[in-house]
Amino acid sequence: MRYILPIILAALVLMPSAQAADRPESFADLAQKLSPAVVNISSTQKISTDMPQDMPDMPQFPEGSPLQEFFQEYMDKGGSEMFPSVPQASLGSGFIIDGDKGLIITNNHVIRDADKVRVTMHDDTTLEAKVIGTDEKTDLAVLQIKTKKPLPSVTFGNSDKMRVGDWILAIGNPFGLGGTVTSGIISARQRDINAGPYDDFIQTDASINRGNSGGPMFNLDGEVIGINTAIFSPSGGSVGIGFAIPSNLAKPVLDQIIKFGRTRRGWIGVRIQAVTEEIAQSLGLPRNEGALVASVTPKSPAAKAGLAAGDVILTFNGQSINAMRHLPRLVAESEIGQTVKVTYWRAGKTLTTKMQVLELETETATKDQKPADAPAAPSRGKAVPEIGLRLGTLGPMERRNFGIPEATKGILVMDVNPASEAAEKGLAVGDVILEVNQQKLATPDAMIDMIAKAKKGGKSSILLLLDMGGKGDVRFVALRLK
Repeated sequence: MRYILPIILAALVLMPSAQAADRPESFADLAQKLSPAVVNISSTQKISTDMPQDMPDMPQFPEGSPLQEFFQEYMDKGGSEMFPSVPQASLGSGFIIDGDKGLIITNNHVIRDADKVRVTMHDDTTLEAKVIGTDEKTDLAVLQIKTKKPLPSVTFGNSDKMRVGDWILAIGNPFGLGGTVTSGIISARQRDINAGPYDDFIQTDASINRGNSGGPMFNLDGEVIGINTAIFSPSGGSVGIGFAIPSNLAKPVLDQIIKFGRTRRGWIGVRIQAVTEEIAQSLGLPRNEGALVASVTPKSPAAKAGLAAGDVILTFNGQSINAMRHLPRLVAESEIGQTVKVTYWRAGKTLTTKMQVLELETETATKDQKPADAPAAPSRGKAVPEIGLRLGTLGPMERRNFGIPEATKGILVMDVNPASEAAEKGLAVGDVILEVNQQKLATPDAMIDMIAKAKKGGKSSILLLLDMGGKGDVRFVALRLK
């Protein structure tokens, strides 16, 4: 028996660990299989060759002078020899998802404003591509090439199954060098880098550089789980922080572009904002989750379903809204005409409603519209030191001075303590407080009474519904009480 134990121990030492078994010995087989479906993309656009409008007139020379002939010839040609037509080149990557139809996926910014788009295959064959459709919000584009040869293709995988720490492979065209393979892991999920309204990026430490845009990110099964799009780099080169659009976000958008030539996004007619800890406390929410409704478009699906400013949407079509930014994506991806169930928080209760999703047809960009030179506030009003504001009523003079329409009802912000939380959160002279703790108020005295009741009830903050500058830019702001 004394010889059995050493033999068992030796066998254990020779057995590979589970950790080593999970680590790939090489990416060579995977790279060899996938690389033929990855393409290089170049797009060109012409620089304007128009002569400057302020070019001087032709100088005066004696009749028959050689200089006169030279300048006359130059002016007749419009100076084209001095200002030649120069094509601007944009280099990027892409990948084939349908070999039979020649469909290729890339980033919108790779081919934006292009006169011509060319695709170079793995075998160095270069073909001109047709742009099927693009989507600026998700930075995606679909191209099509025609060739008699069969084309290799790759398929999409489920990006939701990927975890932080999983191995990935990136293939692309960095700096125009051609097919380049890099590897790394998923460093983070659901990154918001302020690139668009549907940000949900996968972050990776795989080496991604300029020219990798539009290229695929593969899992170890050879499925596309991301589309490499952006890098964070102070120097312009890879520093190990790259971002890819998840396949589960990209695929519905691409399917719509392929089918309709454009995107068809859902719309329910609400403007929303994040639920902060102070807002959650003000509304009595157990956790800071969901999407806070700042305003509802009249006659929209949300309005017809009974939603109102101050409601917090908790679930949409059976999916939880853990953060505000999840709702726009869920609504956008909904089938047009579909009736969905929505649960929301109002007055300390969870309520349920149903609404029909319509198509988002037009968009209006809302910008801050503060008066450029707002007149000085009249020297009256009441100071509310608990929140760092001086407040006044909305009379004819105030409406005229600040350009506030008659339909806007509330309390005017006449002064803001620059050292207050209100100033930190962007409140300014000319803003109108529409509601306090979801109650409409018209005078500073009513506001002061409301604050006193809140403090007496043990509340440490109040929730304001503000019309920023009185121009219809409505949002909620929670302020702590001193």
